Amino acid sequence: MGQAAGDEGRKSGDSRLLSVSAAYGGDPSCIGAARHLAVGFFAERQAVHGLPVSERAMGMTQLGVSELVTNAVKYAPGPVVLDLRISDGAVRVSVWDSDPVLPDVAATDPPSA
Repeated sequence: MGQAAGDEGRKSGDSRLLSVSAAYGGDPSCIGAARHLAVGFFAERQAVHGLPVSERAMGMTQLGVSELVTNAVKYAPGPVVLDLRISDGAVRVSVWDSDPVLPDVAATDPPSA
């Protein structure tokens, strides 16, 4: 299943709070689609709003989106909702999945000798 909400998502008119959301079916193809949405979101903010976005911010956001959506697809089969917000110079990435149980913090892998 593909993206259920358009790349337009919802956007706020407040220049201090810009956002976009998209819903996906939960199959592995949504991981790339979510990364694509993040890139498009930043590109539009730069072009339309003149908001500067560093390569570092773009890369870190893409990595975060990829990791969070991958975990949702892997551990909670079903719909996934991605929300990206820029507020006061910070980026917030939120991912909702269908699992009603919050994830546990896993122990880190021991260093290999």
